[in-house]
Amino acid sequence: MSAKILVVDDDKSSVETTVEALEREGYDLYAAAGGREALKTLESERIDVVITDLQMPDLSGLQLLTNIRERAPDTQVIILTGYGTVDSAVEAMHAGALSYLQKPVNIDILRQTVRNALEKWALFIQNVNLRQQLDDKFGFDNIIGHSKPMIELFRLTQQVAPTNATVLVTGENGVGKELIAKAIHNHSRRADKPYKAINCAALTPTLLESELFGHERGAFTGATSRKLGIFEQTHGGTLVLDEIGEMGLEAQVRFLRVLEQGEFTRVGGDKT
Repeated sequence: MSAKILVVDDDKSSVETTVEALEREGYDLYAAAGGREALKTLESERIDVVITDLQMPDLSGLQLLTNIRERAPDTQVIILTGYGTVDSAVEAMHAGALSYLQKPVNIDILRQTVRNALEKWALFIQNVNLRQQLDDKFGFDNIIGHSKPMIELFRLTQQVAPTNATVLVTGENGVGKELIAKAIHNHSRRADKPYKAINCAALTPTLLESELFGHERGAFTGATSRKLGIFEQTHGGTLVLDEIGEMGLEAQVRFLRVLEQGEFTRVGGDKT
């Protein structure tokens, strides 16, 4: 069965360009001239990926994204815009967008982004199925497994959870690394504190540093106000850095300081 993709934009030519670029990939494509029309399509069709403009007169891309997250959390959303700023990109990623692309969009990048979205959709569905199979024996409600390696994994998770150790969780795509991270959080003394996860591969180096460490007003173009980074937001809780191997070298240096000294400086700031 072909993947179903919905393209949303009040600019007819932009819709036509995007649809034409993806038709060759064999997808089932749907088009909507605005956010409200898109919602009607989503009510009648099971859409896998939504590609939406950010600025639309009836319903903005962010409003549409929020609605989709509530109705169909597995549907992946890609935001397109010709008026991008750092703050709007971060806001979109916080709201659950898979990616944020600047117009005019490079067709090859768009096609690859859609492929990535469909891979993430498939992993989401797989993890949902895993969550539905409870493992009461070990008390990890969202994880299944009875083999010796899984029993050892449960043991290690229970052992590390009560500590403040930094934990590296490795494994292939789809094996449930974030489920383990969540289990560690749920079984720790931080269970009632914030839990946040960020995909280091989903943001540009500049955006990633801003997202992790925060920034001061005027630190770069588009930084109109001070922003607290995710390290400050999750203070006392658990932070999961997905795809950490994709982090840029400059961010790695700043991150190493956090690991070794437990301190950091906001982008554009001078206070730790």
